[in-house]
Amino acid sequence: MTFRLPEALQKSDDAAAIALLKRYYGDPHLGIGCADGAHFDTWATDSDPMRFTADDLVAIKFLSVEAPKTAVRALLRDRSDEFSRLLVDLGPDRDLANEVELLGPTWAGWRMMDALRTIPGVGTTIASKLLARKRPRLRPIWDTVVAAVTDTVPAQWEPMRAALRVDDCALHRRLLRLRNMAQLPAEVSALRVLDVIAWREGKDRGL
Repeated sequence: MTFRLPEALQKSDDAAAIALLKRYYGDPHLGIGCADGAHFDTWATDSDPMRFTADDLVAIKFLSVEAPKTAVRALLRDRSDEFSRLLVDLGPDRDLANEVELLGPTWAGWRMMDALRTIPGVGTTIASKLLARKRPRLRPIWDTVVAAVTDTVPAQWEPMRAALRVDDCALHRRLLRLRNMAQLPAEVSALRVLDVIAWREGKDRGL
């Protein structure tokens, strides 16, 4: 399993990474010209962390996906208790860099992803955005652009965890520093900082 840093993070100079963040989030935060996705992180942050709500389905729209009607019924009514139990099993949000153990197939996070993908019309991209909505510090967003930039098409979560932990979590600490330098709110997780840098860089390359 591989993980490649976006070019902006391969440099010791932070200027390129900060510029990408400000183009996405606006300068100031959510200022004129910000990307629609900039609203994802701070939309209705008081939503129940142990249950999917209508606000979660609205939030992922900012990331250019929409939960199909099958997911609306499953998450909000027919299977809401099942998904609530899975969120409880996964536990509260925490930094992926602090996960010491390998994320094996029986881990609660993978069980949640597998359950989400049993909903007709929900693939890895939508499932990851739904789970990132509930656990933004723990679940990275997967899409084809970010996967291409970071060379994580076949596998993302475990390679990213390993990369974040290298050298006493140096990458994780740098991402948080970049967030502060770009004057972004605490709701923007280290994983989202990495996601946005990779996505914006990939779009600039025409991916």
